[in-house]
Amino acid sequence: MIDIKFLRENPDVVKENIKKKFQDHKLPLVDEVIELDSKNRQAKLNGDNLRAERKSLSNQIGSLMKAGKKNEAEAIKSQVQEINNKLEENEKLEATYAEEIKTRMMRIPNIMHESVPIGKDDSENVEIKKYGEPVVPDYEIPYHGEIMESIGGLDLDSARRVAGQGFYYLVGDLARLHSAVLTYARDFMINKGFTYCVPPFMIRSDVVTGVMSFEEMDAMMYKIEGEDLYLIGTSEHSMIGKFKDQILKKEDMPYTMTSYSPCFRKEKGAHGIEERGVYRIHQFEKQEMIVICEPEDSYKWYDKMWSYSVELFRSMDIPVRTLECCSGDLADLKAKSLDVEAWSPRQQKYFEVCSCSNLTDAQSRRLGIRIKGDNGNYYAHTLNNTVVAPPRMLIALIENNYNPDGSITIPEVLRPYMGGLEKIEVK
Repeated sequence: MIDIKFLRENPDVVKENIKKKFQDHKLPLVDEVIELDSKNRQAKLNGDNLRAERKSLSNQIGSLMKAGKKNEAEAIKSQVQEINNKLEENEKLEATYAEEIKTRMMRIPNIMHESVPIGKDDSENVEIKKYGEPVVPDYEIPYHGEIMESIGGLDLDSARRVAGQGFYYLVGDLARLHSAVLTYARDFMINKGFTYCVPPFMIRSDVVTGVMSFEEMDAMMYKIEGEDLYLIGTSEHSMIGKFKDQILKKEDMPYTMTSYSPCFRKEKGAHGIEERGVYRIHQFEKQEMIVICEPEDSYKWYDKMWSYSVELFRSMDIPVRTLECCSGDLADLKAKSLDVEAWSPRQQKYFEVCSCSNLTDAQSRRLGIRIKGDNGNYYAHTLNNTVVAPPRMLIALIENNYNPDGSITIPEVLRPYMGGLEKIEVK
């Protein structure tokens, strides 16, 4: 959510930002907010005037009572009561205006960074750099689901009977590799100075609307029936929510955390061969990184965070590239976002494995996360980035380490987490 003062003073900038995101249907929101804001400020002024008048009359009542002029005092008391009634109506009006303003402000996208490329959708995202040489071996690499089944590591049929489409069982060495990746990623981030955390896996609705747009909420979140609770789609949700309504000490900044959680997503509209394996699923586990920092430091952290993902994947000899998300592919709360994509030798193309985002003060305004400054409190900046999200990340690992005999070579950095195992053989 952007600053209403900024919108009030720069409506054309806000409208141009909306146009660059190809969301012209939201343009009327700007004028509606300005009109409601004007009415709300007038209502507040009326309230201040009424309270001042009431205070003046109350002082008169005291003086008249001391002078023994009870009848005159009683007459003024009736005027005070009329003012109280007007104040009550005025406060209801203020509350109505405030709620209508908030509802519209929550739908207006965050101001994008000036460097964000303009484009309608993810097809217009811009490649920045490749890391590692993408290799296509001279032997066939099967579909990832087939590889996982051949090593006795994936059972989709049982999962469908138990939970339906979009779920899976990981078994044996593959399940162990899945855990090894998460544990390695955890230790990797701890060694970068991040604090490890395991958060709640359910959050209340006021946290959900604080960390994401209504559109994202509808597309992603599972609601717990009969309770004000949602299953998290990523641990970023509860990790940022941890600081809701807090005033943080300047000397404690920045907060750098890495969190583990299962993640639950509706994944509406998923279809096609890549979705029939474990690429797009309703449940997965993830190691995340989250930073809450001073506004002037957020883009420094942004560059650090995506570079950590590149470093992590390259430590497992997986070629990756970085991709700048264009305006039309940028979620409403994000000011700038970068995807890290891993090489798929089977598909001979890259696919997304990490997403790094700077949300500037959009989440902190919604959640009331402020820093105590020398000259008053101000909103913190929040950032998040995927460390690893298996089993999708396992697809990249398996394909890039698949051998002609069907075995999978385990990257050296993961072997200590696999009891020294060097290969997973075909069962």
